Amino acid sequence: MIFAACSNGSDGGTSSATSGATTSSSAGGDGGGSSATTGSAGGGGGSSATTTSAGGDGGSSATTTSAGGDGGGPATTGSAGGDGGSSATTTSAGGDGGSSATTTSAGGDGGGGTTTTTGSAGGGGSGPVEGEAAVLKVTSLAADGPGSLREALATPGPRIIVFEVGGVIDLDKARLDITEPFVTIAGQTAPSPGITLIRGGMRIRTHDVRIQHLRFRMGDAGAAPASGFEPDVTTDGASAYNIVIDHCSVAWGVDENLSVSGPRFDGPDGTSRRVTLSNNIIAEGLVESVHEKGSHSMGTLVHDYCTDVTVVGNLYAHNNERNPWYKGFATGTIVNNVVYNPGKWAMRLGPVIREWESSGITPEPPRVSIVGNYMRHGVNTMPGLPMVGTNSLGSAYLEDNIAVDALGAAAPIASPDIVVLPEKPVWPDGLVALPATSVVDSVLAHAGARPRDRDEVDLRIIADVVSGGGMFVNSQEEVGGYPTAEPTSRPLVVPAEDIEGWLNRFADDLE
Repeated sequence: MIFAACSNGSDGGTSSATSGATTSSSAGGDGGGSSATTGSAGGGGGSSATTTSAGGDGGSSATTTSAGGDGGGPATTGSAGGDGGSSATTTSAGGDGGSSATTTSAGGDGGGGTTTTTGSAGGGGSGPVEGEAAVLKVTSLAADGPGSLREALATPGPRIIVFEVGGVIDLDKARLDITEPFVTIAGQTAPSPGITLIRGGMRIRTHDVRIQHLRFRMGDAGAAPASGFEPDVTTDGASAYNIVIDHCSVAWGVDENLSVSGPRFDGPDGTSRRVTLSNNIIAEGLVESVHEKGSHSMGTLVHDYCTDVTVVGNLYAHNNERNPWYKGFATGTIVNNVVYNPGKWAMRLGPVIREWESSGITPEPPRVSIVGNYMRHGVNTMPGLPMVGTNSLGSAYLEDNIAVDALGAAAPIASPDIVVLPEKPVWPDGLVALPATSVVDSVLAHAGARPRDRDEVDLRIIADVVSGGGMFVNSQEEVGGYPTAEPTSRPLVVPAEDIEGWLNRFADDLE
């Protein structure tokens, strides 16, 4: 089966630029019939972020899937209810062999009501073209060699990569390249503490890829300034499509943390497309570090001509810029994300005009649907920073977004030079956005690798969002250094049938 991406939307016209701000109020106490609330603050100069965590005692979750067309296979993630509560996440896939990647939802405490999110976007995974996908077991935490993740990635053919080991994989300044298509990396199968990759990044240069429940702690690795060591996690090139990166934790990138990229001038079929970044923690891009350009700190770049890129359910924290940034001709959706403590830019739209001067191409603005997001300023945020801004040409459909400053007062949603579109230019089939008033609780409960088994880095970042604390970092050494963990192992008995259901049960236990 080949996993396809679906994205629908009409090309909307433009309307006059508008800007403004919306604040939120709390709703749905224990036993109430509404969803968990956001964290907004106000009054007396204080600030707070009210959050609830999902998956307490007595919670339950229900994940349902449906696939349209022949050979369709869902790529679902789990959801968890609060104490006594419940939640449901539904996915649907359209088209022959279609696949979908979901967002998450969280139930309220004390038997409260539920929120439900459905969605489909860039499909990716290991569905077999003919016959069954191979199941490859990672049995070593070595950077390469027999039983390593690198060896499994280099193996040709449809495959599902599972982990019989947990701990830290030190890439020693090398990059993992994914060049063989039809692969699922199921990090949820690793025993606690899961899989953490340090001192290196990853580049995806092929199609039909799904990555779940990995941690990337890239850092400077002690490299000299401007030495060329600039790790990130990125897609790259014309063969990079139908990709899902879901429930991963990415921090301390020297270039971007997590990006969608490729050639600038080769058009939409010559670069990355149909990509979903869902339910990730994307945080602490290094500022004064070893990047050749000097000061950096970037979250997510969606490069020129990258199309049908869905950024949904993620936490962006302590990145100076690109939370995310869609460049020229790019299209996609930015839905139900939390952006905390951006610096110069939060969400940025627009090409860099000078980069096109010798191309003979007149750059066009990106067209993006921005719905149900929440931004909160922090100690490094420029005063008055809007949630959405542009460096040149920026256009977006805007709906139900919340922006507040560090004290909880309303901040601008969009800068005046953003062209506001009257209709969604792009929208994935089946995606139903959570209301912005529920996004903080949902994202803090569900984002990142192994939400019920978070490492110290993710716990600290979540605590920053809750307290309004934390700041930019220049090196991983400022916040405790690279993680360490005692290696763990457990044998996996892979079922003969319903491998997807088996993987989803591992994810459900963690999400």
